[in-house]
Amino acid sequence: HLEDGTPVDIILNSLGVPSRMNIGQILETHLGWAAVNLGHRVGRILDSGEEEGPVVERIRSFLSEVYEGQKLKEDVASMSDEALLKFANRLRRGVPMAAPVFEGPKDAQISRLLELADVDPSGQVDLYDGRSGQKFDRKVTVGYIYMLKLHHLVDDKIHARSVGPYGLVTQQPLGGKSHFGGQRFGE
Repeated sequence: HLEDGTPVDIILNSLGVPSRMNIGQILETHLGWAAVNLGHRVGRILDSGEEEGPVVERIRSFLSEVYEGQKLKEDVASMSDEALLKFANRLRRGVPMAAPVFEGPKDAQISRLLELADVDPSGQVDLYDGRSGQKFDRKVTVGYIYMLKLHHLVDDKIHARSVGPYGLVTQQPLGGKSHFGGQRFGE
């Protein structure tokens, strides 16, 4: 688990990245970590109150640092105070990110977002053993990523046939597992 007690959902084998050449997973993990921690930072600013200055102005200033595009900066600057606070409350769980296809964020941009989020720019944190509570000896890359589990299990794929239906024209076994078919011989 993390230092704050957040459990880890998925642990990926580090040897799987170079063998599958899926470096995009690492970049997505770092970007997800930055997005969530930027949301936490927005939440801290909202909860801090007026003692460090007007909350609305600090939120406006912080969001203009986060968003790089001129259009987004203009949108944040033109929002009313009420609309900005409502928008900032929606960002507490994470700042949404979007990138054009084949033009993902560069490493320097991700590092800048991680620094703005007040986390280690390497994207690595200390993990703790869930049983003993001891910290692991090395930092680990942690983040948020969309992961889809494919159900390619042997039990779902194995198929055998002893006797079954045949085609009307060729009198050969039907093809495919769904038709309870078999292996065809000949043609």
